[in-house]
Amino acid sequence: MNIKYWIKAARLRTLPLAFSCILISAALAVIAQNTISFKLLFLTLTTTLLLQILSNFANDYGDAIKGADKNRIGEPRMVESGKISKNQMKFAIIIFGFLSFIFGSVLTFSAFPDNFFNILIFLCLGIGAITAAIKYTVGKSAYGYKAYGDFSVFIFFGLIGVIGSYYIFTHSFNWITLPASLFTGFLSCSVLNLNNMRDYHNDKSNNKVTLVVKIGVKRAKNYHFFLILLAVSSFSILLAYTSLIYILGAIPLFVLIKHLVMVKNESNLRNLDGQLKIVALTCFSSTLTYFIISLSNTFFS
Repeated sequence: MNIKYWIKAARLRTLPLAFSCILISAALAVIAQNTISFKLLFLTLTTTLLLQILSNFANDYGDAIKGADKNRIGEPRMVESGKISKNQMKFAIIIFGFLSFIFGSVLTFSAFPDNFFNILIFLCLGIGAITAAIKYTVGKSAYGYKAYGDFSVFIFFGLIGVIGSYYIFTHSFNWITLPASLFTGFLSCSVLNLNNMRDYHNDKSNNKVTLVVKIGVKRAKNYHFFLILLAVSSFSILLAYTSLIYILGAIPLFVLIKHLVMVKNESNLRNLDGQLKIVALTCFSSTLTYFIISLSNTFFS
């Protein structure tokens, strides 16, 4: 077994985007209570990491089973290329599903040691996240083949990712988590939209009905523009909520201007592949900066 193939299957370039919703909620938690449990932060990031790898493994397996990766653009998939067998990947999905549940359970019981209702709610959310990660491309009812991928990404990388983790950190709700969840949710959808625009011709020929296949590339580009616009607008609300120093978190967002021009003018959809990393790292850089500033203000105030 060659470890480099498993690293490729894990698609590490997707992980910064997965961490972004945790970092922004952790920053808001620090701002609200001047502290944060680093144990809970570690467990939340670890659970998120395991869920993202689970999702990537399941996506690799599911698309290979359905034949959707035969002529794909971008990084080669490990099951389709034969580097990892279907049975090996199926076993890895089971293992990472189990690990995700274990770490998610430890996180839940650590956050709410004496609250049965909260434990039950978050265990259900955890099981839902594991199921969603697998069912995106696996099985006859795979929702990624029915144009529901954007909705799922927005829910888990936005609303649940931010509002849920903030509740884990603080045991409370705060209205500011809504624009924060819109920021990471919309940017996560924009990354998926780029991916689906890049794969438009291959997906269409393999009957994989993504939102891009459903509405066409021209409308998908307009949709992409509004996703970025809404994300930046949501981040501006976060800046209005905090002190001036937090504007440093907006600096990476200026990269998106050049990005939007490129997407608008690019006719060769293959060339959109490199833009996925740009948007993902922009989101991560902004949330990481926001988090670092919140910690600095707490420790040095």
